[in-house]
Amino acid sequence: MRLRKIAAATTAVALGAALAACAPPEDENENEGNSDSGAERITVGWNQPFFSYNDDTSNGNATANAILVYLTRSTMNFYDADQELQTDESFGTYEKVSDDPLTVKYTVADDAKWSDGTPVDAADLLLAWAAGSGKVNTIEAAEVETDDNNVPVLGEGQVYFDSSSAGLPLTETPEISDDNKSMTLTYSEPFADWELQIDGGGVAAHATVMNALDIADPMEAKQALIDAVLENDPAVLGPVSSFWNSGFDFKSLPEDESLYLSSGAYVLTEMEDGQYATLEENPEYTGDRPASIPTVTVQWNEDPNAQAQQLANGEIDLVGPQATTDIVEALQNIDGTEVETGVEASYEHVDLVVDNGGPFDPATYDGDAETARTVRQAFLTAYPRQDIIDRLIAPLEEGAETRDSFIVTPGSPTYDEIVGGNGSDEYAESDPAAAAALLESVGVSAPTVRIMFAADNVRRENQFEIIKPALEEAGFVIEDARNVDWGSKLGDGTYDAAFFAWQSTSTGVTESQATYYTGGLNNLTGYTDPAMDALWDELSVTTDEDRQVELQTQIDQMLYDNAYGLPLFQFPSVAAWNSERLEGVEPAPLSPTIFHGYWNWSLVD
Repeated sequence: MRLRKIAAATTAVALGAALAACAPPEDENENEGNSDSGAERITVGWNQPFFSYNDDTSNGNATANAILVYLTRSTMNFYDADQELQTDESFGTYEKVSDDPLTVKYTVADDAKWSDGTPVDAADLLLAWAAGSGKVNTIEAAEVETDDNNVPVLGEGQVYFDSSSAGLPLTETPEISDDNKSMTLTYSEPFADWELQIDGGGVAAHATVMNALDIADPMEAKQALIDAVLENDPAVLGPVSSFWNSGFDFKSLPEDESLYLSSGAYVLTEMEDGQYATLEENPEYTGDRPASIPTVTVQWNEDPNAQAQQLANGEIDLVGPQATTDIVEALQNIDGTEVETGVEASYEHVDLVVDNGGPFDPATYDGDAETARTVRQAFLTAYPRQDIIDRLIAPLEEGAETRDSFIVTPGSPTYDEIVGGNGSDEYAESDPAAAAALLESVGVSAPTVRIMFAADNVRRENQFEIIKPALEEAGFVIEDARNVDWGSKLGDGTYDAAFFAWQSTSTGVTESQATYYTGGLNNLTGYTDPAMDALWDELSVTTDEDRQVELQTQIDQMLYDNAYGLPLFQFPSVAAWNSERLEGVEPAPLSPTIFHGYWNWSLVD
């Protein structure tokens, strides 16, 4: 699972992910970036403000950022609305040149360039490899010190790319072609998801190095990066990794244009913190996915009711709010509006923290892991998943059911088989009496659980009101730890349980590895299980589909047996747009949802 912190209403994000935070000003129609029915522009409503142009970092990896990156970065492949992987050879190509050892060659198109005119080339691919593989890091994630914003603070000679990737199983440093247009990767062993690892869509290598090392010439900066990676030079890679980690974080448009260079159809031209971002057609773009509408403004508002009103008022043209029965009905009652409902590739879940000295941490019981596990089991046994479905999801989605796999999406070909053998039926119904008996069996009385969730999110507030009575009946003392900034607090140890959402960005079998693997960059709970790590290691190199299913079933079963948490439900989705003004909209289950296929959008004559 690529998204670490996900947007509260897309999901979460999607993502969450998911993480809705800032609301725009009330007088949004006075913003310069807003929709003008007489102009070649549209305005899209979204729930969470942008905060980082590098969505490959563990902090920046959120749907709120990914949607703008999708409009401004070209990639060699992408998912269509049917979740089928497509290629964009106008930007670059990749080919498997050998199975033994697995060898993949990437080549950037000759005319691909950044919005400042600098070529996109192998240096950009090499930066993506260095950041995503972790092979040039000199310290492990557990050794990294962070500041108050959860950004790594590196000492002299330390290299650490704080990537949301789980890491690539490569043994050799990539080979760079003489013309600097191709990069070849050699894997140490087969890798099931090799096609999803490098797509060329990361931040600009020359911008990263120019800022990190104070180099003025972009080509000189590219060469400095290539030399540093090939020679494994920490003196150069240290400051480069530090800038990569946080140098592209911003909430309003920076004066330095190198921080938001585009290789895609659009380029950022305006951004007001918490209000809106405006993107305009990139004149340097020559690929096959051009900007069909010259100007797109993304306007942020976490209140779905307000978004529906904005659509009715003509202030926005397209929106994908969090689906509730009231919102769907409100959208359907707007004249001239097309509404599409479905299911997102996002799912709600509850996680239990096991390394913060709280009620689910073995350290609380003098290292007694079995007692801690029993307390977690009690919490999950009382958790009213079905009530949540019945009261919040079923009214939106006929036949809605709980999601019963941590790692496989309902509707996938292997879902039923995996669920049938993973032990999820143990938590089919809430049973507070059985939960209380579990607490009594280990002599734990009235444990306090701080539950964090997104403040000002109606569905999440409703969820809390549903779960609190059942958990209190079981004997838990429930503390309301809702937080506006919940996304930035994930993994900080200040809560004991959290419910939010992950949003899938691919269909790869290893997509969730970073969430459940020991030390994984999406591992927000402190969970560790060497036996499970071994299963993930095997899954990543397994191409036999039957064996993949066996391994996924075992991983799921371990998560249930160890009372990691619970998957709750797949997100119902709704998208609505002004059909009298906009056509060609094709929302997709995977991120970027309503922004998918922007090159097919057109204004109605």
